[in-house]
Amino acid sequence: MESVDVVVAGAGLAGLRCASILEAAGLDVAVLESTDAPGGRVRTDRVDGFLLDRGFQVVNPWYPALRAAVDVDALALARFPAGVRVLTDDGLRTVADPVRVPADIAQTVRSTVTRPAELWALSRWAAPLLTGMRREHGLVPHLLAARADTSLGESLDRAGAHGLLRAVLQRYLAGVVLEDAGETSAAFSLLLVRSFVRGTPGLPRDGAEALPRAIAAPLSGVIRLGEGVTRLERTDDGVRVTTTGPTYAARRVVEATDPWSAEALLGPRVVAPSPKGVVTDWYAVTEPPTSSGMLHIDVRDDAGPVVNTCVVSATAPSYAPPGRHLVQVTSLLPAGGRPAPEPDTRRHAAAILGCSGQDWELIRRHEIPRALPPQPAPLQARRDQRLDETTWVCGDHRDTASAQGALVSGARAAHSLIRSLAE
Repeated sequence: MESVDVVVAGAGLAGLRCASILEAAGLDVAVLESTDAPGGRVRTDRVDGFLLDRGFQVVNPWYPALRAAVDVDALALARFPAGVRVLTDDGLRTVADPVRVPADIAQTVRSTVTRPAELWALSRWAAPLLTGMRREHGLVPHLLAARADTSLGESLDRAGAHGLLRAVLQRYLAGVVLEDAGETSAAFSLLLVRSFVRGTPGLPRDGAEALPRAIAAPLSGVIRLGEGVTRLERTDDGVRVTTTGPTYAARRVVEATDPWSAEALLGPRVVAPSPKGVVTDWYAVTEPPTSSGMLHIDVRDDAGPVVNTCVVSATAPSYAPPGRHLVQVTSLLPAGGRPAPEPDTRRHAAAILGCSGQDWELIRRHEIPRALPPQPAPLQARRDQRLDETTWVCGDHRDTASAQGALVSGARAAHSLIRSLAE
């Protein structure tokens, strides 16, 4: 039996961030990961020179917790254009940030300024955010104090927001929160809008898993792969941690897996929500349907299953080998439901991008039923992490459902645990 100060169960973003802070505090840490690599839900497959992230995952360099955890510049982010191309009943429109995408300013003006009533309604909806945009701390309490939190759909209805611009906002956010019924917390939706205004998301040169690899690099000596935790038992001086490999004696343990695995291990002390699922189809093409890397969405009624699509390699050339291009197509996977058939997602994505799609070569389909925890109203941005004298839990389900939330949760658990050792 190996003795350590802390066992961290799970090498996802939260677990890695937690372990890095514990290590920096001089504690003896063992990070136990049941799979063959760190990263949790952030993984990248390499197929014939293509980089295929498991789920279309972008990195927002503005996230404060991200900047605290890694050297963002070292990730060599290829940043997407700050806007979307929108397929409507009247054709393709562009809505983009006129400062960051000045080439599309004329199209953006035609799509937005000509809709003053819609702009005014969205301004009413975003008013709590506009008054707190520059807050570095306390934004969540500010949003919750300014207006009772309801679902995104209900809050937009109350603001009188309808029409094209609302449809664009909801469809864009659907690809982030992985639901398109407007059930997500309005306050959380405002936080997401703020993050996209403050930062331009992109893809690491070496794939999305470059992020957890960067956090894991200083921890290479303490990460134990292929060791999943199967049982925790309280002892007189800590916890006995049984794994699929060795057994550990620890003073403290942090359960840093996804909420569904945490519930399986810890029982009713962690109640896992119904997960949000996603399907990502990756296609190799010889001739890209567009030279733009901008995200494309469809706001026509009952148009098809695709939430968003884009030519990834137009923004991130490292994601495709020379002479080839990479298209991603994202659709939702309902809890307990079946994914949309690949021919349907291909057909819909091709229509959005304005091509036939007949010559697209499917490289891989990722079906991820447990991609993200939901974030319903009212927003709970800080959930309890300490379960008892020896056990903590962290992850995006204890904070906000995002990479920022996972990293913040890992840091919070680490600092709380360190304080407990001084009690």
